[in-house]
Amino acid sequence: MEPRGAATRRRSATLLLLAAILTAAASSASASSIGDKCAACKAVAARCKSTSSDGSIDLGFLQAELEIGISSEKPRNHLDLRNRLNSKGQREGKVIDYRVSELRIVELLDDLCDKMQDYTLQKLESGEKGWVKVANWNSFQTEKKAAARAHSKNLSTFCGRLLEETEDELEEWIKTGSAESGKVSQALCVDISKHCQSSSSATTRIDDEL
Repeated sequence: MEPRGAATRRRSATLLLLAAILTAAASSASASSIGDKCAACKAVAARCKSTSSDGSIDLGFLQAELEIGISSEKPRNHLDLRNRLNSKGQREGKVIDYRVSELRIVELLDDLCDKMQDYTLQKLESGEKGWVKVANWNSFQTEKKAAARAHSKNLSTFCGRLLEETEDELEEWIKTGSAESGKVSQALCVDISKHCQSSSSATTRIDDEL
């Protein structure tokens, strides 16, 4: 007869393995739950449209978070990295333009995907669905809030994967000084990620699987 301790350890190992499998499956499901990647990319990059009057949605056109970050930037001084003195007592080192610096990249992208948790998928008056920014989560009925939160989490996950896949090209785009307000959607969703192949509306129809 097998000792009780050995049996317990084996059951624990089995449970841990099962938990790992379920976690991986959940992660995979979340990663594939964005049906229309073009619309989701534009929500991250450029604009979302909302037409709700129940107080849960900011009305009108909503510049999404990366576009907001770029359009609201204030002029910044160059980064002075001249931290050492030469034999003549003169400061040596680099002076870097903030617009092409690593610091700007970090400040623009660091918490971008966390902010996407403020968005969810809503049916618009046109009958189509679009990504919209939520002003008050408590305005959702209890039975609808869970689904709205799930869409929000999916968009945040998609955002993280999008930035990971486009990291090098996106950083280069920012460093070359091309990152300007109004150009984010074209650059990120068409030129870099290729999720959008045309300049279609950001409020395109979402696949039923979403």
